[in-house]
Amino acid sequence: MAVGSSNDFDLIVLGAGTGGYSAAFRAAQLGLKVALVDEDKIGGTCLHRGCIPTKALLESAAFTERIRHAKDFGIDAGDPVVDYARLAARRDQVVKRMWTGLKTLIDKNKVTWIAGRGRLDGPTTVKVLMHGEDGTPGAGGERVLRGTDVILATGSRVKSLPGLEPDGKRIVTSDEVLAADSLPKDVIVVGAGAVGVEFASMYHDLGVKVTLLEYLPAVVPAEDREVSQLIERSFTRRGMTVMTSARFDVKSVKAGKDRVKLTVGPEGKDATEISAELLLVATGRAPNVENVGLETTRAEVEKGFVKVDGRMRTREPHLYAIGDIVGGLLLAHTAAHEGLVAAHVIAGDKDVHPIDYVQQPRATYCRPEIASIGLTEQQCQERGIPYKVGKVPFQAIAKAIIGGEYEGFAKVIGHKETDDTLGIHLVGPHATDLVAEASLAFQLDATPWEIGGATHAHPTLAEVVGEAAMAVDGRSINF
Repeated sequence: MAVGSSNDFDLIVLGAGTGGYSAAFRAAQLGLKVALVDEDKIGGTCLHRGCIPTKALLESAAFTERIRHAKDFGIDAGDPVVDYARLAARRDQVVKRMWTGLKTLIDKNKVTWIAGRGRLDGPTTVKVLMHGEDGTPGAGGERVLRGTDVILATGSRVKSLPGLEPDGKRIVTSDEVLAADSLPKDVIVVGAGAVGVEFASMYHDLGVKVTLLEYLPAVVPAEDREVSQLIERSFTRRGMTVMTSARFDVKSVKAGKDRVKLTVGPEGKDATEISAELLLVATGRAPNVENVGLETTRAEVEKGFVKVDGRMRTREPHLYAIGDIVGGLLLAHTAAHEGLVAAHVIAGDKDVHPIDYVQQPRATYCRPEIASIGLTEQQCQERGIPYKVGKVPFQAIAKAIIGGEYEGFAKVIGHKETDDTLGIHLVGPHATDLVAEASLAFQLDATPWEIGGATHAHPTLAEVVGEAAMAVDGRSINF
């Protein structure tokens, strides 16, 4: 336990996003004296400008679409009218409620909260430009914190394409979308990764005309190919314009008073001019590794990310890094897991397993939802792994038919020789909830026959996982 002044700590966590606060709370639970430093509110990007407000919007959008199909359930609800200002207010209320609850956990876990901009001054010293009593940045002077160990968790920020600068009006990022209180009539979304397809899906369900552009040959390119193909078919069938292998020169982007235009075309084909009220750039995030004092340490940065080992240790003893700044999967729940790993290592736990990103679940909240864990079929092929596949559509699951949402499937990949589970891929209703069973299966090294052998309550959507697992060996009961 640290002794000395109020500026001495066993652990200083710089950055209070999902990874940072998870690390701080767990370290405190393990008996360490912990300081948590951030110039922003606790919760970071995920809570305030990312996961939570986005999913609140998606929930409202999906509910709107469900109302459109109320007659299918014997209910005449009429055509829904979207009041986006009220929808946005609900979004903000959700964030505020979660933030209010999170603040109480600081005291509950006996963590010292320090509001200000922190910067490393050597591996275990953090200089903080403190906020004033009224919250004014820098008005509170400087405070120097000394820690036995430090975890760097400074997160990431939205990034655009080189030469394409968002103006916050016609050319925007997710930050501006999540602060807006009105809808455009039409939108061009650049980038069909998780963020791009989520916003494309949300906008379409709220009545906005959507054009989705992806530079690579497939939407959600990190997912299994069959998942990507289904999402593209689904989006196109719903009325969105989806263009893969899309090429455009950023110089062709022209933002006017009312609309933004660009010239785009599939690779090797003639380009055409398209326009919309809004151009949403959803092309990824950049790690916040600048201006945090890394140059005062021996930590290494490679391709923009801080290099760490499987236990989140940098090349500098006593300095750890977690979350978006280390690469990995750039997901909030993965950052939290990295934070827990680092906290246990710092607390002296000798049985900490190094993080395995293959066993980290991935979740995308478009409609239909996408969730996956492990290897894709294509990765198995690339690695020369002998594999077998079980695939069952949601149409075979009674609860999906009852709920009126049955687009998609569950796909389980097993090792042909060892029977190990290699990958589980879901696309369909509540896929992001159903992946929890898949994550547990990986944690327990369950084989497909063990997953399928577990009794799945009937009728539930979870049956699709059990059926797909049994289908790996041709033993599915209902398909």
